[in-house]
Amino acid sequence: MKNILVTGVGGPTPRSFVRAVQQSRGGDSERYRFIGVDCNPLAYGLYDRSLFDESYIVPRADHEGYWHRINEIIEKEEIAGAVVLPEVEVLEWAKNRDKLTHDIHLHIPEYNLANTLVNKHRLHELLGDTEWVPRFRRVTPENYDYAALEREVGTPFWIRSTEGSSGLGSLKIESESALAQWISINGGVKEFIATEYLAGRNMACKMLYFSGRLARTACAERVEYIMAKVAPSGITGNTSFGRLINEPQLVDISEDTLSYISGEVTSELNGIFTVDFKEDAAGVPKITEINIRHVAFTSSIAAGGANLPADTLEMLFTGELTPERIDYTYDEGLIFLRDVDSLPIIMKENELLGQS
Repeated sequence: MKNILVTGVGGPTPRSFVRAVQQSRGGDSERYRFIGVDCNPLAYGLYDRSLFDESYIVPRADHEGYWHRINEIIEKEEIAGAVVLPEVEVLEWAKNRDKLTHDIHLHIPEYNLANTLVNKHRLHELLGDTEWVPRFRRVTPENYDYAALEREVGTPFWIRSTEGSSGLGSLKIESESALAQWISINGGVKEFIATEYLAGRNMACKMLYFSGRLARTACAERVEYIMAKVAPSGITGNTSFGRLINEPQLVDISEDTLSYISGEVTSELNGIFTVDFKEDAAGVPKITEINIRHVAFTSSIAAGGANLPADTLEMLFTGELTPERIDYTYDEGLIFLRDVDSLPIIMKENELLGQS
């Protein structure tokens, strides 16, 4: 049995990863033992013994004692591999993996690539001469020109923080006063990005790479969000209702985009990338961001047949996948339903109650 360290277990995504492995066929759940860590002593995952056999408090990833504690746990628990999921920790591990005192299996991108992708303005700027991103402009709270924003990205437009997840700082802006108020409310956000408002479907394409080779892809549509009513934007980053979709076009665009970016920053593609799309008024998909990790509905698409966490561990510990590449597809009409800390439900959309 392999002992796997999982970071950031207070968030839904690490728990979703472990649930997906537990769901997998072929006895994967018997092959791995998961050890959870988090910096918050109130983190739910630290106490969920259905997922984690042991749990530990660690300092924040930017704290000087972080690596000492991580290495202590790796030695004590005889860790064979680590699943690093919060973006701040992915960046920390990508930049400072040489601080590990033991040789363990990792599946994370190179730092140059990860650092480029996490900043949404940097990503848009890199892709600005392509057709893959919407019109955009950087917005600094202390110095912006609303009239110029209207000219460049149109009205209404979408505003959001350049870094962070869960829809941080996101809102549909329709007036100058609304933007000023929103910036004031989000005083902790140092930089925003304004983008053309995209009214179409909200989709994600997951791309699993190993040492430059694309091994697995899967697509899904986000439709509704958990606790959407508490967010002014209606987006919390945690999908409650989504569709499992077959979109070869998204796979092609994602592959071309990641290949282009990796070439620009001279970094090999390795890791899991979740490319987010929103369709414009004409139904053309535009990239809104690229996550450098799994996202919270990972166990939902796994339940539908695209078990990327199980594929990840299989490749890390055997060095091969059969077949080498799968572009996962689903039966038509499949949806997923999620709730806080509950197993996902996969069903046909026409089976929803209240359908005529």
